[in-house]
Amino acid sequence: MKRTVLFISIFGLLLGFGTTLPQDGWEIYSFHINSTVTSRYATTVINSRVANRKDESQEIEFHVRIPKNAFITKFRMFIDGQVYDGLVKAKEEAKQQYTAAVSRGESAGIVSSVGRTLEEFKTSVTVAAHKKVTFELTYEELLKRTLGKYELQIHARPMQPIKDFKVDVHIEEKAGISFIDVKGGLSTGTLANAITKTHAGKEASVSFNPSVDQQKTCDSCGEEGMNGDLVILYDVNRNRSLGDIKTSNGYFVHHFAPSQLPRIPKNVVFLIDKSGSMYGKKIEQTRTALVHILSDLSDDDFFGLITFDSTLSYWKRELVQANSQNVDDAKNFARNILDRGGTNINDALLDGSRMLNDNPRKGSASILILLTDGDPTSGVTNLEQIQSNVMEAIQDKFPLYCLGFGFDVNFKFLETLSLQNNGIARRIYADSDADLQLKGFYDEVANPLLTDVTLIYGGGNNLTKTNFSQYYNGSEIVVAGQITDNNIDTFVPTVLAISRNESIIFSKESSTTESTDDSNIQRVWAYLTVKQLLQKELQLTGAEKEKLKNETLMLSLKYNFVTPLTSMVVTKPSKEKTEVLHKPSEGPPLPEKFSFTHTSQRSASPSFPGTYSMIRQGGGGVLQGHPGFYGHPGSYGVSGASLGGAGIFPGPKGTTRGMPGVTYDMDYEESIAATEMPHQPAFAQPVVPLAAKHIRFMHPAETPSIPLCFDIPGERILKLFHLPNGEVTVNGELDERNGFKKIVIRFETIGKITVDTSNITIEYGQQGEKGQWPMGPSRETTFGSATVIARGTEVDVKIGEMRLIILIHSMIGEQYLWPSLVERSADDHAEGILAQKPAVYEEIRQANPKLKINNQEVSADRIPTMDKGFYPQRANICWLVPFETALQAQLQDFILQNM
Repeated sequence: MKRTVLFISIFGLLLGFGTTLPQDGWEIYSFHINSTVTSRYATTVINSRVANRKDESQEIEFHVRIPKNAFITKFRMFIDGQVYDGLVKAKEEAKQQYTAAVSRGESAGIVSSVGRTLEEFKTSVTVAAHKKVTFELTYEELLKRTLGKYELQIHARPMQPIKDFKVDVHIEEKAGISFIDVKGGLSTGTLANAITKTHAGKEASVSFNPSVDQQKTCDSCGEEGMNGDLVILYDVNRNRSLGDIKTSNGYFVHHFAPSQLPRIPKNVVFLIDKSGSMYGKKIEQTRTALVHILSDLSDDDFFGLITFDSTLSYWKRELVQANSQNVDDAKNFARNILDRGGTNINDALLDGSRMLNDNPRKGSASILILLTDGDPTSGVTNLEQIQSNVMEAIQDKFPLYCLGFGFDVNFKFLETLSLQNNGIARRIYADSDADLQLKGFYDEVANPLLTDVTLIYGGGNNLTKTNFSQYYNGSEIVVAGQITDNNIDTFVPTVLAISRNESIIFSKESSTTESTDDSNIQRVWAYLTVKQLLQKELQLTGAEKEKLKNETLMLSLKYNFVTPLTSMVVTKPSKEKTEVLHKPSEGPPLPEKFSFTHTSQRSASPSFPGTYSMIRQGGGGVLQGHPGFYGHPGSYGVSGASLGGAGIFPGPKGTTRGMPGVTYDMDYEESIAATEMPHQPAFAQPVVPLAAKHIRFMHPAETPSIPLCFDIPGERILKLFHLPNGEVTVNGELDERNGFKKIVIRFETIGKITVDTSNITIEYGQQGEKGQWPMGPSRETTFGSATVIARGTEVDVKIGEMRLIILIHSMIGEQYLWPSLVERSADDHAEGILAQKPAVYEEIRQANPKLKINNQEVSADRIPTMDKGFYPQRANICWLVPFETALQAQLQDFILQNM
């Protein structure tokens, strides 16, 4: 039966170039989002009803993006009177079911990606001609109070205007709601008139019901309907009391956030990474944020400032008062922070701890804040040793907050380090608003109100976390647990804390306790317990870790939470593909992407039954190269000697494989991301093979065009990057078919860096000073203006305003290098393959596609390839053209006789 593929994004923001869908072939005739919030616990149900108006089957894909802190708890599909429920299973069990589906020749897909605040899940189902399907997804989250408000985020892009589109939010808080507001892109312009907001005492509601015309005319709307978010903000009434305690069926939840308390002066030390990898925008944004943060210090605060690379630099060696003179001096110091060298995290943390320990002040709160963008490369580099050293230095006296800038940082290490020392870790995204992210985090901890907070529950057991080092203005402490024998009469809550210069006791007499039949109270306890057990598991090893993981798994299964230890198996009609949805771990946001997925004969390309096809997973996005640089020519295609003419070759034991080095039936979590562009709902074709002894490069194109690619014969020496003044020259020697076997960088006329697959060698000075070390171990060194940092499979070279990343890849046991130019001066007039400007072209759509480049039309093949500018490599697509067309130059201009 003929089939087309339909993509619907429910509750999802897709990047800027979505597929144009056949509007006469399908219809979302109902789209409802219903969210109920009780005692800050939100349960959200998304219901989408879709009709296939065509005379043939269509595969309808359901996208959902939910807040990172949420757990999916239910997913259902209704088709022809049948209900298909998703089943939450242990991850290993789900993996076995997935593998079994693959072995039967069925398609099996894994889908997940992480953005700044959202996670994405999806599934799909084939809908027969003139039939309907209903998708229903439920997820739960405990809303967190930040800067005096709770925030419920609802994001929607339904991909077409919908007659029956509605969002309903109902909030009930027994303490009373102090205010409610609606923000976000879907609350502006004409859409503001579609919002109805009510508020009376303990209850509030928000209804969003835009007309079809309103869905087309708002600031972020168009013919494909809305694209934006609603953010509901609110807070509850509070006073200087024990807070709100709610009980139900032997469980309780306690929200503690007293107001009308005096602010506690703080002692704060800022540890700022200024290593070479902080070069450019990162260090500029850090300077800007630090100046703003210093301006917000109060006169009764004391502070210290340490910057670090391979060594430490001090503004002052001791804490000083935040008077106007000291703050102005510190601002001048911050404005002149320069990047260079390696990353000595251990010494920075130990000396920051020393400054706080050496300057205790009665009635104050101490805080240590670390900002870094990379792994430790200088001093102590063993992560476990650093953790041990820091715990010994801090000894639970104050919290450590770790801010990880970008995605080169080992965030799990920072998270463990923070949790071990009563703090939290936060990722700072390397975007244009990074300085605001830094300032925003500081604002959350800028005003401590209580320290050494201990919550005691007589007659309570199975409690979540009850000890907190500090309580900040605008935040909230939440504890849940069970009431022994469900005897409310013996349940006695008490909070002990220190407020400025005195101890303070919050007792039951100053609280409001309410018994209800709300089943959510038990789920709040389970939600908090699972979250905190997952955090605790990061800090353990061996048998203790396994025991805790098992406890967390049992709770997740009992309450149907999709957590990092569980997966949801999506059941479907017979002969449909099995899918497993899992909660992703913290990581970089992926572009809207392709994935390689196995397709059975009934849906494969006619020419290659049972082969691997590229199946679109979302709207188009911006082509990404190595972090910090757009679409460099650092990409490599697939060796023709490995692929053969068809582009597919069999793997061992009858498995099917696609590109070399990528095994599609390995771990079920594997996903290879790439970027798709407009108007391509599906892509299924063999890889265009390389000629023997040729290597495929990829050349960036101006956004939003997809890149060009071209082939260069192997065993050549190429000019990669050359500055006219001779300050920096980068040349590379190609191997026979994979990539580069050697890269040589010359600088300052007296410096030379040689990188091959085994060693890094540096020669410098008139006397030929020389250093060499093997690939693999982390190490950093500086010679003159050059800083070289080795990190496992990566070599990072920084010379002046140029930064080069050299990755080490392996192809069927053969190692090779691949360079990416990630930073350079905007007006350096450099020459070389890596220095070429992004291509500008016009796509001419016809049966045999052509590109118009520099007023000339050329034939081009749209093909899949592998981007070697990432580790591990990523699948991508490109237009294959001759070298001369891609770079508008002759290959001979870039070939050298020697290195």
